Amino acid sequence: MVHYKSLDDIPVKPLNRKLIEMSDEEAERRAAADPDAGVIPPGFWDNAKVWVPPRKQQITLRLDPEVIGWFKRTGKGYQSRMGAVLRSYVEAKRKRA
Repeated sequence: MVHYKSLDDIPVKPLNRKLIEMSDEEAERRAAADPDAGVIPPGFWDNAKVWVPPRKQQITLRLDPEVIGWFKRTGKGYQSRMGAVLRSYVEAKRKRA
């Protein structure tokens, strides 16, 4: 998980040239044809609550170099992915208990 202090800090890829050149009518036509696009119903956000996940705890952990290397090769956010694997293991063990 990556945290940003504000929305302005989130890196944004520049729009594709075809998207920039697309007319508003074409964009609306495509949105209307997209089965995943939809209108948010009135009141959808009325009972929304902001949820802040608990902070991560920093520890010192000794792992096999091959394990660390494998996760590092998966790119940015590898420590979060390692945590997700461990979390998945814990949840699987809880279900069996």
